[in-house]
Amino acid sequence: MTGPGQTAGVSVFIDPMVSALDTSRAAVSSAYLAGTLMGATAMPIVGRFVDRRGIRVAQVVVGSAFVVALVGMSTVTSVLWLVLGFAGIRMFGQGSLSMVSNVSVAVWFERRRGVAMAVLATAGGALLMLIPVALNAVIQSTSWRVAWLVAAVAVAVVVLPIGWFGLVEPPDEPPDPYPQAASELETGSGPSPTSMSFTRWEAARTRQFWILAVVGVGSGMLTTALNFHQIDLLGEAGLSTTEAAAMFLPQVAGSAVASLGVGLVLDRVGARFVPALTMVALLAVHLVAAVLSGGWIVLVYAVMLGAVGGSVRAALNTMVPGYFGVEHIGSIQGLMFLTMVAGTALGPVTLSLVEGRTGSYRSANLILAVIPVLALLFALTNSKPPTHPDLASGPTQGDLSPV
Repeated sequence: MTGPGQTAGVSVFIDPMVSALDTSRAAVSSAYLAGTLMGATAMPIVGRFVDRRGIRVAQVVVGSAFVVALVGMSTVTSVLWLVLGFAGIRMFGQGSLSMVSNVSVAVWFERRRGVAMAVLATAGGALLMLIPVALNAVIQSTSWRVAWLVAAVAVAVVVLPIGWFGLVEPPDEPPDPYPQAASELETGSGPSPTSMSFTRWEAARTRQFWILAVVGVGSGMLTTALNFHQIDLLGEAGLSTTEAAAMFLPQVAGSAVASLGVGLVLDRVGARFVPALTMVALLAVHLVAAVLSGGWIVLVYAVMLGAVGGSVRAALNTMVPGYFGVEHIGSIQGLMFLTMVAGTALGPVTLSLVEGRTGSYRSANLILAVIPVLALLFALTNSKPPTHPDLASGPTQGDLSPV
């Protein structure tokens, strides 16, 4: 779902903007928190808009709004203005555009949805991880205001034409939203697929929805924090600004391998333990971050951080339509994104505050490792897919094999 690439792109602007606005990193982190929370409130509305108007119109409308938000960031002159700017880029960029992409794949792919979502996460993640490297080069050669304008032009040239000419609406009757497992197809048993489409509030009343939400919030919060402060964090480990920005590239490799691996597991094995495994990986990232000291371990850290982001995106993007169907997928994704984007808002300021109290990112990362531990314990309660309220008294389903 929400990926670290756009947050990584923001990270290269932090130091130049702190200096230009004559403020502190804590103030910018707080502005990011406030702006992201403001942007998150629109996610359910955008989700309903996607369901009603379709993926093509949604991509063009949201993409156009994102271009305006990026241009606005180039004109920031105060922290209050920065809050509004962060609200715009988070609402229309990492939030809404990501949601439209996920919904597009969900409604078009059924039997190999896990692999399709993994390919989306891999390709999108690879492109997004190139953003901070490119933008850092623009900032170094021109200024951070010009870099925001360059980003706006890139979105206008790439995203809008793809939305208008590349996206095609699904047929009136979408693919089977909840394919039966092989054993059910052989015996003819199991619930009717068409009856398995949940509304947003039906989905929100299931344990499985909140397991996925907690995993998404935990991952989004901590990976966003690490990406947001990556320049400063790796600077503490002895890397220069350029070297720290270059560490976004190994994340591409980690994200690609992990997302494809998780996609294959979801399609061929099942979904039950995947959320828990992603939290084990997130815990490992924080333990490694707590001992960063330069050298090869920094590369290992970067690959692992990318792997966490890729695996969580592939898992959640596949499991949400797999569990709840695609008839109301935009609305359900909108609610899921609301919780996740709120989590990403808390990440940078939380890491900044803990680092300020402990005096180092190493100690802060060790303390924050408690979050994936708690999420892991909750994820281990995932025993089976949700049962639709209309079928609550009927036969229950087995594990998603495949999702």
